[in-house]
Amino acid sequence: MIESLWEEVRELSLGKGTTIEHLNTAPTPLQFQRDFVSQNRPCIISNATHHWPALSLWPQNNNNNSYLSQTLSTSLVSLHLTPNGHADALAPLNSSNNEEEEEEEEEKLCFASAQVTHVPFPEALDLISSPRLVAYLQQQNDCFRSEYSALASDCDAHIPWATEALNCYPEAVNLWIGDDRSQTWFHKDHYENLYAVVSGQKHFLLLPPTDVHRMYIRNYAAARYSYSKECGEFSLELEKPRRYVPWCSVNPYPSPESRESEMAKFPLYFKGPKPFQVTVNPGEILYLPSMWFHHVRQSPNDKGLTVAINYWYDMQFDVKYAYFNFLQSIHYQST
Repeated sequence: MIESLWEEVRELSLGKGTTIEHLNTAPTPLQFQRDFVSQNRPCIISNATHHWPALSLWPQNNNNNSYLSQTLSTSLVSLHLTPNGHADALAPLNSSNNEEEEEEEEEKLCFASAQVTHVPFPEALDLISSPRLVAYLQQQNDCFRSEYSALASDCDAHIPWATEALNCYPEAVNLWIGDDRSQTWFHKDHYENLYAVVSGQKHFLLLPPTDVHRMYIRNYAAARYSYSKECGEFSLELEKPRRYVPWCSVNPYPSPESRESEMAKFPLYFKGPKPFQVTVNPGEILYLPSMWFHHVRQSPNDKGLTVAINYWYDMQFDVKYAYFNFLQSIHYQST
C-alpha cells in the first residue's frame, strides 16, 4: 500500500525522526554523491560558506548607505509584489474575477503569481520594508549572475564539492531578499538545490517525493496580481488565454479558524507522517534533493531582512524520476 511506502522510505533512508543529517564541514565530492545525491537524502552543511565576504558585507543596514545599496546603486532588479507575501500560491478568486462561474457556491481558488516590476535596487529595499504591500526579490531565472553580477566576488560562483560530485556547473544561481511576511508554498523542483543563507533564517518543511499524494496536487487557473499605485490596492485577474497550473493544495499553517476544515479536506497530509523541519542559519547550506516537496518561511536579522542565495544543478532523469512519475499517475485516496 502507498501509505506503507511513506513509512518505509523514511525508515530506510531517513530514520523515524523529523530532523535531517547535519554535517559540521563540507563533504567530499564522493561522500556527497554516495551518501546524499544517489540516495535522494537532504542534509545541512555547516561552516560551508564562512569564507564568503557576503556573510559580513550583506547584512548591513537596509538603507541607501548600506553595502548592498552602494554596490547595486545602478542595478535594475526584478521585484515581486503581492498583498500578503504569498507569491506562486493559491488564492481565492471571487465572482467578480470569474463571472462565468458566479452561480457556483463554492469559493474558487486560483494559482496566483506576483506582479513583477523592475526598479533600482535601493528602491526595492525601501519597498521591502513598506507596510502597504509585500515586496520580495525572488526572480528565479539565474538572476544572481545577471541582475546582481556586481556582487559576484562576494561568494562562490558554484559549490566546488557539489560541482565535482554532480559533474556539472549550476544551471542557475538565484538571490532572495525579503522579510518575514514572504512565504513559499509547497512545491517541488527538478533541480538539485544547494541553498545557502547569508542573513536571517530560512525555515523549511520537507517531504520526500514518495509523499506526492499527500500534497493533493490539482489544476488551478493561473492568475496574476496587479498593484495600483493610485489607490494602493491589488487586483487579481485570470490569465488570458486561460491556463492551468498543477499545484499543491495543502497549507501546512492554517489559521485557527480554518484548521478543522483544512484537516478534513486534506487528511493524508495532516494525519500522515510529520514533515521534516529544517532551519538554515547564516553560513549553512541546505542540500534539497530534486523532487522533494518544500514549504519555506523566513525570519529576518536585526535589520529586518533575510538574504539567501541558491544554486540549481540539473538533476539526473534516471529510474527514480520514472518511479516518481508512475507513483504520481496512480489515483489514490486514503483508506
